[in-house]
Amino acid sequence: MRLPSAPTLTVAAGLAAMALAFFSNAGAENQPVSEPSAKRLSTAIFAGGCFWCVEADFDKVEGVFDTVSGYTGGELANPTYEQVSKENTGHYEAVKVTYDPDVVSYETLVDFFFRHVDPTDPYGQFCDKGDSYRTAVFVATADERAIAEAEIAEIEESEILKDPVVTPVLQASTFWPAEGYHQNYYKKNPLKYRYYRASCGRDGRVKDLWGNSASDH
Repeated sequence: MRLPSAPTLTVAAGLAAMALAFFSNAGAENQPVSEPSAKRLSTAIFAGGCFWCVEADFDKVEGVFDTVSGYTGGELANPTYEQVSKENTGHYEAVKVTYDPDVVSYETLVDFFFRHVDPTDPYGQFCDKGDSYRTAVFVATADERAIAEAEIAEIEESEILKDPVVTPVLQASTFWPAEGYHQNYYKKNPLKYRYYRASCGRDGRVKDLWGNSASDH
């Protein structure tokens, strides 16, 4: 048998190397690409009357990634708006806020919340009265409770409000997202939303209560 010449061996080696590289690259393309680790996000739940308005307020805060209107604090599973607003379910209209704690702290969110509601009203908020429209801060940890209670104590000590704060700090329970038409209502129905908010007197009452400290937060 005739042995291959040196040039022939060189060409064959080159072709083999090219084939190996091709199959190696093809295999690499089929390998799952590792996604960067998800950014650490946290959630907070606040009840401040009409959840359309609470959602719209928190969407303006830098560091807030998402807001969801829903119901919490009651015993009924999968409650509907009709049940919560007309029956004694124990639920509050509330908003779940998803935020980046590296950008905005829980303490800042609590402070922002109080200065955009009337925490002295035990019957509801603004033109909306009834148990489902009362204010509350729902906490998931001891640290959150300490921050919320410290905020209330600070407000009381400042005497900025004429009446005592009645907003409770409650242990978080199941949060049930509201019906789809409630989500981002202020974006989907801007004219109806602005009319409702103005006629309900929300911004005027907040301004009367908090003065410039409301617009500063």
